[in-house]
Amino acid sequence: MSGRGSNLVALGDALAPDPGVAIAVVISDRDAAALEAAGERGWPTHRLVDHTDGTEWLAALEAAEADLVVLAGYLRLVPADVVRRYRGRIINIHPALLPKHGGAGMYGLRVHRAVLEAGERESGATVHLVDEEYDRGTILAQGRVEVKAGDTPERLAQRILTVEHRLLPAAVRAAATSGTPVPFAFT
Repeated sequence: MSGRGSNLVALGDALAPDPGVAIAVVISDRDAAALEAAGERGWPTHRLVDHTDGTEWLAALEAAEADLVVLAGYLRLVPADVVRRYRGRIINIHPALLPKHGGAGMYGLRVHRAVLEAGERESGATVHLVDEEYDRGTILAQGRVEVKAGDTPERLAQRILTVEHRLLPAAVRAAATSGTPVPFAFT
């Protein structure tokens, strides 16, 4: 996590009634509001000393007995050895309809500004598998929103965030049911 943690909180709230699915640990590359939110909810946290150190990641994930790694607001590449160990079990949520408007540097309002500048008629959020490149893994599901006349990046971002708050828990539930992240229908 590296952001304010709204997807983390929405995920935790959505999963709370399900005793078979729990947040094992919240990992961040910096002091972030997400760590504070996790602490307030009693979820274990780990602040990375070196975000490029896969050994540190793996130690935290293995100590927590994590089966699935969920990126929500994490803006850096996951170390290659972590991707190798958890291949097919790391998912990310991106605030656009990939493969458009993804890649290095495409996050936050930059994404929404790019969508508007491209004249897109729709945008949304994408849950995808994570690999060694930004936003290139297999797409598991997308939630769509209409781009409205007069939209600003901020207005578009808010509508997409409400979709993200439903899409990410749906992805985690689908993975829990299947035992691994899988493509799923989302409406």
